[in-house]
Amino acid sequence: MAKQNGMMGTMLAAAAGALLCSTAAVAQDDGLRAGVTEDMPELMELYRYLHANPELSFEETETAARLAARMRKLGFDVTEGVGRTGVVAVMKNGEGPTVLLRADMDALPVVEQTGLPFASTVTATPATGVETGVMHACGHDTHMTAWIGAAQQLVDRKDAWSGTLVMILQPAEELGEGALAMLEDGLFTRFPKPDYAIAFHDAAQFPAGMIGYSPGYALANVDSVDITVPGIGGHGAYPHTTKDPVVIASAIVMRLQTLVSRELSPLEPGVVTVGSFRAGSKHNVISDEAKLQLTVRSYTDESRKLLLDGIARIARGEAIAAGMPEDKLPTVTVADPYTPSTYNDPEFTESVMAGFRTRFGDDRVMQVPSVMGGEDFGQFRRADPDGVQSLIFWIGGVPQDEWQAAQNGEATLPSLHSALWAPDAEQVIATGAEAMADAALRLMPRG
Repeated sequence: MAKQNGMMGTMLAAAAGALLCSTAAVAQDDGLRAGVTEDMPELMELYRYLHANPELSFEETETAARLAARMRKLGFDVTEGVGRTGVVAVMKNGEGPTVLLRADMDALPVVEQTGLPFASTVTATPATGVETGVMHACGHDTHMTAWIGAAQQLVDRKDAWSGTLVMILQPAEELGEGALAMLEDGLFTRFPKPDYAIAFHDAAQFPAGMIGYSPGYALANVDSVDITVPGIGGHGAYPHTTKDPVVIASAIVMRLQTLVSRELSPLEPGVVTVGSFRAGSKHNVISDEAKLQLTVRSYTDESRKLLLDGIARIARGEAIAAGMPEDKLPTVTVADPYTPSTYNDPEFTESVMAGFRTRFGDDRVMQVPSVMGGEDFGQFRRADPDGVQSLIFWIGGVPQDEWQAAQNGEATLPSLHSALWAPDAEQVIATGAEAMADAALRLMPRG
């Protein structure tokens, strides 16, 4: 693994060097990059507005309305309110395949600390009931802006492609619920069903403008699991008269560690993390209940089932071993809906990346390891795995000076969801708009 990480670091350094020298040579001059460059001042103005005016999941009403209006001006047939706040924009341009391009809209309940002149000062009250700042700490503002940039370029080049373009703005990606909400509201029945679905995400671990991709499983199944462990409470001085739920829950936590290490294949990735353990309220009182909160990550449906079944079995078994009666065994609740894994169809992925290498150069396009993070883009392929080929890729967002400082050990890079995350938006947007337009043009060539 150390050798693999070293090789990845060397490759990223080479990519960063290529980006510093140039925006990469292009094997053909079709005017696409020049078109994006010409649009960048207007796109950056839009980006700054979106960044300063973020909206939480399923509350993206102003964002959706503003971008829907822009798409109507470009000539798309636009429907708002799909999946509550989602937008679907369709342009039919002759016979050919149907290509879906997706951007997500929602921001996070994070108080921004970037110091940008257009930093968000928006506040809101999410489901927790606690007022908080709101920030595009995951970079969805760059996604939406690049999406508009790609739409503009494809409209300008209608004589170069033939088929149906379906461009969607998806709500509530951060909840893992927006894609499913759009599908349940008829995304694939009320509108043309795609042959290909494409999205990108900015990345806080790659230099700005680099394109990364993972064939096959790219992102994980994400399950949130709650375990309530009953006990028989009493005085801390007389534990023999109780059944201590802290001890039972602690045994459950330790036993859960064997699910990945001893039950899941060593060749199959998986994560079982106990993120919260709550019990008791006083030094000398043994409580009558403990509560655990878990995040569970996997790639395949089979691995997911193994882990979830194992959690339920272990919780029950440890309580029985502690002598708890049958009517006071733990309850295990798995949140529904969950976020399914995202799978990049390998041949389709390699085909699109071959086009990106031609356009951006080999040094800017590289295969990267899959991650255990979640992203509900996988729902679109899952809705019709035999009919929809899908791909999500990453675009590096770390500004070059910050990237170099981190490589020299002089700085620590903020991650996505950090209050400090401020990507090189111009590089992300320009690369994203050009890449998405390029993919659509190659998938729907005229003639």
